[in-house]
Amino acid sequence: MEAFFIPTLIVALAEIGDKTQLLALVLAARYRKPWPIILGILVATLANHFAAGALGSWVAGLFSPQTLTWLLAGSFAAVALWTLIPDKLDDDEGNTAKNFGPFVATLIAFFMAEMGDKTQVATVMLAAQYDAFVLVILGTTVGMLLANVPVVLIGNFAAERLPLDLIRRLAAAAFGLLALYAAYEAWTMGAVATAAA
Repeated sequence: MEAFFIPTLIVALAEIGDKTQLLALVLAARYRKPWPIILGILVATLANHFAAGALGSWVAGLFSPQTLTWLLAGSFAAVALWTLIPDKLDDDEGNTAKNFGPFVATLIAFFMAEMGDKTQVATVMLAAQYDAFVLVILGTTVGMLLANVPVVLIGNFAAERLPLDLIRRLAAAAFGLLALYAAYEAWTMGAVATAAA
């Protein structure tokens, strides 16, 4: 059971204060439907961590660390722009798009936000360390839920009092800063490689 509990603890601790908690708060305030958001987090995390555990080392071999960091910077910039776009779903409860809106938005946003994140890297390393692939993936997923579900529930209950525009702008700014930081890291990798050559 160590292959379950250690990944759970590592990911739960790593996620505290992470960008995905901010994303969970924004989604909870925007949609005010916690269960589709929680389900979206679950499915996105399972898919992301499964891919990380199964294909992480193979993908890392295809690109240089600098290229991977540039891709990460582009992903953060895309999420920053997406965060600024207000929700325009119809208020009709019978509308199928609205029924699936929070789930699909959460699924895409969380999957993208976890690309190249420290918990994805941790999942790759933990899957390599333990000979219990399924337990590692379940553990990292439970850790993600432990860190983000309370944020979704709190954000849902406090949504009436939250300044949604301010939250959207702050989230976009945070993702923008992450994009700039990743771009700086990629540029630094290139400068170091050039100086060494």
